[in-house]
Amino acid sequence: MIVDRETRPFVRAPRLPALTALALAATLTAAAVALAPGPTTPPPTAASPAAPSPSSPAPSPTQDSADVPRVVNGRVQPTPLPIPRRASGRYRTAPGTAKARGGTGSLIRYTVEVEDGLPYGPAEFAAAVHTILNDPRGWARFERVPSGPARLQVSLTSPAETRRRCRPLDVGLRLSCFQNGRAVINADRWATGAPSYRADVATYREYLINHEVGHGLGHGHAACPGPGRRAPVMVQQTKSLFGCRPGPWPHPDRDL
Repeated sequence: MIVDRETRPFVRAPRLPALTALALAATLTAAAVALAPGPTTPPPTAASPAAPSPSSPAPSPTQDSADVPRVVNGRVQPTPLPIPRRASGRYRTAPGTAKARGGTGSLIRYTVEVEDGLPYGPAEFAAAVHTILNDPRGWARFERVPSGPARLQVSLTSPAETRRRCRPLDVGLRLSCFQNGRAVINADRWATGAPSYRADVATYREYLINHEVGHGLGHGHAACPGPGRRAPVMVQQTKSLFGCRPGPWPHPDRDL
């Protein structure tokens, strides 16, 4: 019998045991499941803000800070108003009269004026001045009149007009003065006060009126009596306290 050298003899594959075959089939099935494509998961998106609960109260609007009174040293402060450097140069007199406080002592008649073009009306300024002048800690008893005989005038004036009316005193655009029968009140000081009084414009206004009217009553400047002591009202407190404490009143120890 001739055997072809190029023909390979048939070789039978060995048989696997039954349990081994089942294990191999389970392994192949698990691998196929793991490789099969599953449902696509969408990429995460930015969280949307939660809608407010219908039962939640709406937030209340924040109150405008301009409506909140400013309190310094326990006192409500006036609202600062912009003051023009120059106004009309013409005064308007506050109408009507205002009686002096009760009691005894000197009675002084005076008038009040406001330069046209300032953000204060004559009646408004006159009421504030009258309250200051008739405080028991003040100089005397004051009666405001619209005209006729009066010992002095209290005139709210723009900075440029103040400088002109105070000559030959050199007050610049910052100071006030008493000149020619008139307490010339610099409107910028009335509106914003002075660094010596810091943010207490209400108390500075008392000093300002009492100081300039004091000149009209014949009182000259005074010096600070010592560090930490109350300044006499005739100290030039707009410039500096010179080591003293603020002193807006001529007679601070009088009973109110």
